[in-house]
Amino acid sequence: MPVPLPRPPALLKGLVTVVLAAAFAAQAVAALLPHVPLLLVATAVSLAVEGVLYRWQRGVLALFAKSHADITVRHVLRDLLLVVALLRIGEQDRETVYAPLVGALLAFYALHCAIQAGSVLVRRTRTLPVVTRNIDASALRLSPAPALLLRRPGLRLLVFGLPATAGLLAGAAGDRPVLAAAGIALSLLLALAGLGALLLRLLPGRRPADEQRVLEWFDAWLASYRPTVGLYFSGGVSSAYQANMWLEPLAGVDGRPVIVLRERFMVQRIAATDIPIVCLPKVSTLMRLEHSTLQVLIHPSNSGKTSQVLRIPTIKHTFVNHGESDKLSSCNPYAKAYDEVWVAGPAARERYALAEVGVEDKDVVETGRPQLDGVLPYAGPPAGAYTTVLYAPTWEGWDGNPGNTSVIAAGENLVRALLADPGVRVLYKPHPLTGSVDPRAGAADLRIRELIRAANRERAVARPPAGAELARRTAELDRLTTADFRSGADTVERMLVQSAPEPGRAQAVARATAAWEEAYWASLPEGEHQVITDARPALYSCFNVADLLISDVSSVISDFLASEKPYAVANTSGLPEDAFRVAFPTVAAATVLTPDAAGVPELLESVRHPEKDELAEARAELKLRLLGPAEPSSQERFNQAVRALCARARDHRARVAERLAAELPGQRTETAVPTAPR
Repeated sequence: MPVPLPRPPALLKGLVTVVLAAAFAAQAVAALLPHVPLLLVATAVSLAVEGVLYRWQRGVLALFAKSHADITVRHVLRDLLLVVALLRIGEQDRETVYAPLVGALLAFYALHCAIQAGSVLVRRTRTLPVVTRNIDASALRLSPAPALLLRRPGLRLLVFGLPATAGLLAGAAGDRPVLAAAGIALSLLLALAGLGALLLRLLPGRRPADEQRVLEWFDAWLASYRPTVGLYFSGGVSSAYQANMWLEPLAGVDGRPVIVLRERFMVQRIAATDIPIVCLPKVSTLMRLEHSTLQVLIHPSNSGKTSQVLRIPTIKHTFVNHGESDKLSSCNPYAKAYDEVWVAGPAARERYALAEVGVEDKDVVETGRPQLDGVLPYAGPPAGAYTTVLYAPTWEGWDGNPGNTSVIAAGENLVRALLADPGVRVLYKPHPLTGSVDPRAGAADLRIRELIRAANRERAVARPPAGAELARRTAELDRLTTADFRSGADTVERMLVQSAPEPGRAQAVARATAAWEEAYWASLPEGEHQVITDARPALYSCFNVADLLISDVSSVISDFLASEKPYAVANTSGLPEDAFRVAFPTVAAATVLTPDAAGVPELLESVRHPEKDELAEARAELKLRLLGPAEPSSQERFNQAVRALCARARDHRARVAERLAAELPGQRTETAVPTAPR
């Protein structure tokens, strides 16, 4: 069996490492001989490789650091070899000439260490216990971040030390110590200027408010804003979509909403919204919510930090999940930790009852899915020349169940069968976590994308003249939803930039989003297949242009049922179709496809000719079971649930206050003065 070739990125990393090691070895040989041309070439190559590492190969830098060969060690070694070359090239009785140069070089490295210490101190003063967005926090003396060069030790040493290295190299080449002295002097001036800039930021009036002042400000903001309902979210880098899908319903509630986060990086991953956002990384800061007006927290996901906020007794907690499906994760035993569980329709209520995970039926509230109010209803068979098929598989999950995702076993077969029909346009929208657990899913995803690109090359359709309109709409939407940060902005600077939003921004974003989606779909060539992985267009926008959905057992099919359009589910579980339908009730109104995709032509025929569609009535019935009634709207039912749970929280607080008042002894009206014993 042939040995597989290494992947290009790994090969490139190895090549860069070998070149850097060879450059240092050549520099050492040139310094000891001495050999000036080789010294020049080796030093130049070494510096060039350092630049390549910082620009394109950050992972190699991390490996060097773990091997105790970080930038400081490499730079000291480079300059030390140049000093050795100077001593070898010059006359042996001139060591005293170079002694001051060595001392100045050591002083530069001492300043580098001092700058790093100052950078750490400045970063600590700018690490606030509360991070905000959409809130005016100017009272905290927020300021722009220091230059990025002063905060990255490796890059700083390369830039500040370059004059010294160049001077030493020029001095060795011409045997002129004055050139080395000039280069080292310039490096010293740069280092002194950088240290001074950092020290100025440590002055009491130049640094942000301290922790106690920030916490006092946060308490005052809570008392002024008086939040009533919040969205609590904690998660990883790729999980922000779970919170983002609840932003619009939260913005439409009756009350004063707030978003509570736990990870600092998540503040910028929350999509455009006017809702105030507070990030409270420490548990002690989180507990300050106990004495606020906050009554209800809505949880779209479970995380390790969820248990911390559940300890607050003055707040009622409800679990809404980030989608409903027949997977076990949709009836997780952790749900019993919440005061209520809000579900879309009767099917989810039945799911919890059958799962017997400790969630009582009285705590389950049907609210519908308010995100789906904008999904357009079925309007008949495809009207154009192409049938648009949305293939939106889920990811592989944590449990290794082969039925979780169709990407591995059926994805390529499904896409090939769709592409084989000249009247089909494919929209492929994989789950953001595809391939994060099982590499086979990631590899299959890449092959599916290549199939689609190859089909587009063969189809070669003309692009409509709508690109300018899309560019204009994109620029408008980006202006409304994207903050203009400097490349080196930190969390404090972002708080300064993302202050209280202008009135009416949310409505402007909604209008701009609708206009962008219209321009986006109009800009695509008719019949061109699409791989959609960006945040825009959203999944629900894809629903509105699709004639058919093919997916897995996931919340995608439940949400798609809001349109009552035909859908199909890939059965990669290994179960017979009858058992598959029994095991997963959301498949009741679906066409079940086998991994070989043999049923795709017949499925497309039923979509194009509704008289052959035998599942239309079943979809309407299943929609009612999964999502609840159309009237009142999901947003209205969601608001009603918020009001009811807020009332429960207020009643609970009142009862606790009465009980505490009854338990406290009243003040005595008379004080008995004991008499001294006779």
